[in-house]
Amino acid sequence: MPDRKLTNEMLERMVDTNDEWIVKRTGIRERRIAQNTATWELALEAGKRALTDAGLDAAALDLIIVGTATPDFFTPSVSCIVQGKLGAEKAMAFDLSAACSGFVYCVDVADSFIRAGKAKNILVICAETLSRIIDYTDRSTCVIFGDGAAAAVFQASDADDGVLTTYMRANGTLGECLKAPILPEEDPLAPGPRAVCDHRFLKMAGSDVFRFTATAVPEAIDAVLHQANMTADQIDWFVLHQANVRILHMITTRYGLNPDKVYVNIDRYGNTSGVSVALCLDEMRKAGKLQPGQHIVICGFGGGLTYGAALIRI
Repeated sequence: MPDRKLTNEMLERMVDTNDEWIVKRTGIRERRIAQNTATWELALEAGKRALTDAGLDAAALDLIIVGTATPDFFTPSVSCIVQGKLGAEKAMAFDLSAACSGFVYCVDVADSFIRAGKAKNILVICAETLSRIIDYTDRSTCVIFGDGAAAAVFQASDADDGVLTTYMRANGTLGECLKAPILPEEDPLAPGPRAVCDHRFLKMAGSDVFRFTATAVPEAIDAVLHQANMTADQIDWFVLHQANVRILHMITTRYGLNPDKVYVNIDRYGNTSGVSVALCLDEMRKAGKLQPGQHIVICGFGGGLTYGAALIRI
C-alpha cells in the first residue's frame, strides 16, 4: 500500500465534509494515495512480494493476470509491463477489467486455466490508482476511494483444497451507475477540430449501486453455497469487497452471521476497488486468522456492473 495517508480530517480542509459524516455513511477513516506512482509500479511490488512469499521464481510463471480499472496506458497492458520487469519470459500476460469485482473475476479465470491444464503457475495482481480519476471537489466520491495493490500465486495441485466453486455475473444495463470516461464524448468523425474531453472523473449513483448490491451479493453467495451443498453457518470467513460498511452490515444481517466472521479493513484503506478482497486475505493470513481446513467465501461487486463470488477451502 502507498505510504501517503489521506485522512478524513485532511478531507475536511479540501471539501465540504467532516469525519462524523464520512464514518457514519461509509465506515472509512483514512485511505492511501499513490503519489507520483504508476499503477504498474504498485502491481510490480505486490507481484514480487507474492512470488517471494510463495517461494516461486518468476521464470516458472505461465500466466500473469492484472485486474485493474486504472491502467497506465491503453497499451502496453499493466500485466505486460509487470511480465517484462519480472523477467517472466514464458508467461502469457493480460489485463482484466471488472472494477471492484476484479480479484474475484481473476480467481475464476486463474482457476479455469489451471483446471484446463493450460497453466500450472499463475500470478494474479490487482492494482488501482483511483486517485487519478477522483474529483476532490466531489464529496460523494472523494471520501470513498483509495489506491493500492495486492497479489496472489495460484498453483496446480492434486489436493482437495483451493477454489471449490465460483459464480460470476454482470448487469451491463446498470453500467451508467458507476462510470469513468476515458474517451472524448464528441463524434471523432465530425468536421472541425476534435475536442478533447478532460472530464475523466469517476461518477457514481451511490443509491442505485447500493440497491444493486442488495440483490446481487446474496445471489452470488447463495449460488456458491448451493453448488458446494453448504450453508452460511458452515463458512469460517466472509471476505467481501470493501465498498461501504453499510453493505457489509447488510450481508451480516441477511445471513445472521457473527460479525467477527466478516472481515473489515475499509476503515484504514477505503474502497480500493478490485484490490480489496486480496488485501483482506493477505492481512488475515499474516495475522494467523486463516487456518487449514477453513472455508472462505469471497465476493466482489461494482463497476460494470459486475459481481461474483468464490468458495475457497484452505
